[in-house]
Formats: sequence, structure tokens, C-alpha cells
Amino acid sequence: MTELPPRSRGAIGLLEENCTVCMLCARECPDWCLYIDSHKETVEGPGRPKVRNVLDRFAIDWSLCMYCGICVEVCPFDALFWTPEHDYPADEPKALVHEREQLREWMWTVPPPPPLERTPERER
Repeated sequence: MTELPPRSRGAIGLLEENCTVCMLCARECPDWCLYIDSHKETVEGPGRPKVRNVLDRFAIDWSLCMYCGICVEVCPFDALFWTPEHDYPADEPKALVHEREQLREWMWTVPPPPPLERTPERER
């Protein structure tokens, strides 16, 4: 595999555990290439029961996506990441819609962030 520059954009990986189905990514997407479905579930706990969203479907249509990265940037819960994966051929347009299982698989190829630079202000 060819070594890509550190900030290159490949596919988007999904860390499902962090997704709260807030829909910010889908609302901000200029191409409307994200498909998200969820349902509400009641969670019992101390105090009164709470209602939370549960992710049912998260898919990206790569035939529509323009790789702008807005979805990755607006996610307040760090559920979306750029991965180095860039080779996902398809025979037909339907095959370019990748569901959350594939997006999760790509999540594990995300490189660790670069180390922070030591500056005099941060050494205190």
C-alpha cells in the first residue's frame, strides 16, 4: 500500500459507541449523502427513566460525497474520523453505499493523532 500524506482524506470511519444520533452530521452535509435511522429507548436508572436514541442505520453514499469533511468536523462526540482507506471499487452505484458495519471496520485503520508540540506555555 502506498504511504499517504498525514492529512489526506480517504473514507470516513464510524465509532458507533460515540454516536448519540444527534443528526448534526446529516443536517450539515451539503450533499445529503448520510443516511441515519434511529429509535428511542427508555433506560431505567437512579431517578426517573431517561429516553435515549439508539442508532439503527448509519450509511454513506460515496457516489454523492464530495469529501468536504464537514460531517467529521461538526460531530461533537468524536464518532466520525478520516481513515487512510481510499480504495473501495464498485460495479454499480448501489455498491457505493456503505453501511455502518463497513464504516466501523475502517475505524480501526485511523492512525493515532500526532503528538502535541511542547511549547513553553504548555510546560507549566
